[in-house]
Amino acid sequence: MKGKATSFDIAYLAGVSQSTVSRALRDSPAVNQETKDKIFAIAKQLNYKVDKNASNLRKQRSGTLALLLFEDPTVDDSQINPFFLSMLGSITRACTKRGHDLLISFQQLSNDWHADYEDSKKADGIILLGYGDYIDYEEKLQQLLAQQTHFVCWGAQVEGHPEFTIRSNNREGGRQAAAHLLSLGYRSFAFIGIASDHAPEFFQRFQGYLEVLAEHGIPPEQVPQFDAISTEQAGYSATQQLFAAGHRPRAIFTASDLIAIGVIRAVQAAGLRVPEDVAVVGFDDIPMASFCTPPLTTIQQNTTLAGEMLVVNLLKLIAQESISQTDIEPKMIVRRSCGSPQTALIGK
Repeated sequence: MKGKATSFDIAYLAGVSQSTVSRALRDSPAVNQETKDKIFAIAKQLNYKVDKNASNLRKQRSGTLALLLFEDPTVDDSQINPFFLSMLGSITRACTKRGHDLLISFQQLSNDWHADYEDSKKADGIILLGYGDYIDYEEKLQQLLAQQTHFVCWGAQVEGHPEFTIRSNNREGGRQAAAHLLSLGYRSFAFIGIASDHAPEFFQRFQGYLEVLAEHGIPPEQVPQFDAISTEQAGYSATQQLFAAGHRPRAIFTASDLIAIGVIRAVQAAGLRVPEDVAVVGFDDIPMASFCTPPLTTIQQNTTLAGEMLVVNLLKLIAQESISQTDIEPKMIVRRSCGSPQTALIGK
């Protein structure tokens, strides 16, 4: 026999039709066990590889995962938060390593995700990136739970099911930001970012920040906070509000790098310098963080590990296996936007 074996070759050697071979390889009850055994033995002898589609059909699975992105406000038309772009690459690689295809779309194209994806057999499960206002989003998560959809989220808390969420240790990230600024000698602080249950990840970062400051004698009431969603413009506007209210902090921790870049622009527009007049710390370590002026000190979220864990955990849920790890530890990335201990002394 020349070339790769086919189901027709098996049919010829088994003395049955090709359709009988196909049904046998799908373990169809329409084919008796004796014929199935004969067909499987010949397939093994010929080193016949069952194609992926046939295998998935037998398992009632598509071999595809769906990645649904939340439409975020952006300066371009992509509507994709830059933080998720790097995670997209790691999710794609993790799917490829495990023999799965990846279907990518936006969450807001339909309010009936389970019917569009898993229930229609387009995908075996869903990865959700981004969620906007979490209070509004909870209802959608409950809908997925009610439909028994296989899904995992980045960041969003799923009530009663912590195993459905992969997240950074946001509180620890906030603690690291505060500890770094204190180690440089800063004693006057602010926070830019939403600090409520509408954005639980941002809120946890703020709480960790306040905890460490309080441990060093700086109470929460001395740390002004102004709301900002994760955009440069929001960071810029919130910083203008901070200054207009008469606050002049020496160090500002922000809930995301995009907010931080807007903060830096607003500080500079006010005739001040970063870090000589105001130190700035971000959160995420998106690629542009190292290219802004000055390069941004930030809390890194490991997007490579995050993408891998999202895929692995989703496949475990589909296979009804237990999940052991959901948290990722953040890492402080020090660049120039905070200066040095000598910088912190300027303007005291």
